[in-house]
Amino acid sequence: MDTFTKSQTRETLESVVIRFAGDSGDGMQLTGSQFTHTTALMGNDLATFPDFPAEIRAPAGTTYGVSGFQIHFGSQDVRTPGDAPDVLVAMNPAALITNLADLKPGGMLIVNTGAYTKGNLKKAGYEQSPLEDGSLSAYRVINLDIQAMTIAAVESFGLGTKDALRSKNLWTLGLVLWLFGREYEPTVAYLEQKFAKKPAIAQANIAALKAGHAYGETAELPSGIGPYEVPKAKLSPGLYRNITGNDALAWGLVAASQLSGLKLVLGSYPITPASTVLHSLANLKSFGVTTFQAEDEIAAVCAAVGASWGGAMGVTTTSGPGVALKAEAIGLAVMLELPLIVVDVQRGGPSTGLPTKTEQSDLLQAAYGRNGDSPLCVIAAATPGDCFYMAIEAARIAVKYMTPVMLLTDGYLANGAEPWKIPAMADLPQFKAKFVTERTEGFHPYLREDETLARPWAIPGTPGLEHRIGGLEKNYDSGNISYDPDNHHKMTKTRAAKIAGIANSVPEQEIEVGEATGDLLVVGWGSTYGAITMAVRRAREAGKSVSQVHLRHIVPFARGLDTLLRGFKRVIVPEMNNGMLVKMLRSEFLVDAIGVNKIAGQPFKVAEIENAIDSALENL
Repeated sequence: MDTFTKSQTRETLESVVIRFAGDSGDGMQLTGSQFTHTTALMGNDLATFPDFPAEIRAPAGTTYGVSGFQIHFGSQDVRTPGDAPDVLVAMNPAALITNLADLKPGGMLIVNTGAYTKGNLKKAGYEQSPLEDGSLSAYRVINLDIQAMTIAAVESFGLGTKDALRSKNLWTLGLVLWLFGREYEPTVAYLEQKFAKKPAIAQANIAALKAGHAYGETAELPSGIGPYEVPKAKLSPGLYRNITGNDALAWGLVAASQLSGLKLVLGSYPITPASTVLHSLANLKSFGVTTFQAEDEIAAVCAAVGASWGGAMGVTTTSGPGVALKAEAIGLAVMLELPLIVVDVQRGGPSTGLPTKTEQSDLLQAAYGRNGDSPLCVIAAATPGDCFYMAIEAARIAVKYMTPVMLLTDGYLANGAEPWKIPAMADLPQFKAKFVTERTEGFHPYLREDETLARPWAIPGTPGLEHRIGGLEKNYDSGNISYDPDNHHKMTKTRAAKIAGIANSVPEQEIEVGEATGDLLVVGWGSTYGAITMAVRRAREAGKSVSQVHLRHIVPFARGLDTLLRGFKRVIVPEMNNGMLVKMLRSEFLVDAIGVNKIAGQPFKVAEIENAIDSALENL
């Protein structure tokens, strides 16, 4: 217990939303991630939303260079990073003007006054300082010259002003850790490890961290601002760790490799926000993982197709622009009928679009974006932790049905974090890959042997099982090249039937929240899960007849979805695009579904979906 709390009682809060904001060079992502790590260790439930600028290094002090990190943590179930922050840490005027409108009235505002120079105010668009014109009177403001106090804290290390100021984020972190009863020891351990070869830098950062913490202990804070406490969440027993969606995805792919008995081969080309999957898997070579960073997207997917042809679990990771480039090779995998996992971590489009912002705008590309009738399975993860299990599901389907599977996540899931209960491998279902190893009366590579309509998988070079596959159409019986019109019709229908049959091996669609019939059904997919869940829960608590369905299997849709859709007077579909799932539902089930669309590069707020629910109910 720190010295301040020995004499003063901390106010207990059920949950808190904090947003750290500053220049992209101010270390806001590090500050947020370390606060998150410490909070996870203290047993709170949490959800995070890192928000990066698209520019690699925007001019310092400009609004388009602002980087933010929001964390929502609490003692109860936390599903979203929060609609609006209770606390805003603004490291410069640009961070303030960009984020102030989101801060709750009466919220706490921590301002780094040392950055409020005439030049910075002008770059942010302020005609006069907001610290002096009364525009911040609606908030509880802590004005601190963090820059000056950081320089004083690291003075003994002989750093120049520029190097000293690099520690100001750690000073700030120390203060916020103290305010909310967090320990600073986990960050000390992190800094010692990160700068093990530069001990002077490590010690300077640690000194700044401890100085910020000590300031909170000893300073007289403004009236109405004191220390707070957020009790531990009541999570089910088990071993937990804080995990991002991309890390969970990487681990899920490795688990799938173990469960299937296949070597994992990743062919990838770096692209935001998917690159960290490649980084994570490159560090897991001890599990038999092979990673190949190709010269471009096309080479990456072709390497993965080749790996599957050779008897491995071929995987390629990318985002929307990369999927477009990979389309021909994915179509080749459809024709070859090989298990291939394509991970699409979606971002804003079209073209280069919004590289660091989240969106769900690749759904139609995933379902239909190849030449010819090229059906494949499309599934989607709902939370960062769910990325682990959906990676396993993608591998299971790919191996069982000998088909490419596209797994959709997005930038919000990829970079967001949550506490994740680590499963035991023994509790995960195995799906061992089956290879043809012996010749009977002749090997036919496109022969369908069971109800899955999957073709046999033979590793090239197996004696007596030499065969030819390729991009040209094949004869249904012999596997030889065929231009026969009736055969092409039959093969096209067979490939479609195989994908449709995947619905037979996935659970029937169930209601996520609520009853199976009622006034309004809210249908979602992907990362809209948390916001929809909270909005539907609040609506039901208010006595409204609202239920929720969340889709993880999209091509094909899970059995039973048709019945659920028809059990409600109205169906709305919130998604971060201009209306893609809603088109598929209307086409497939002839249901009058209504789209609720947000295309801002930001995830839905709970209030936005609550408003959509109220509007839909009013118009029944």
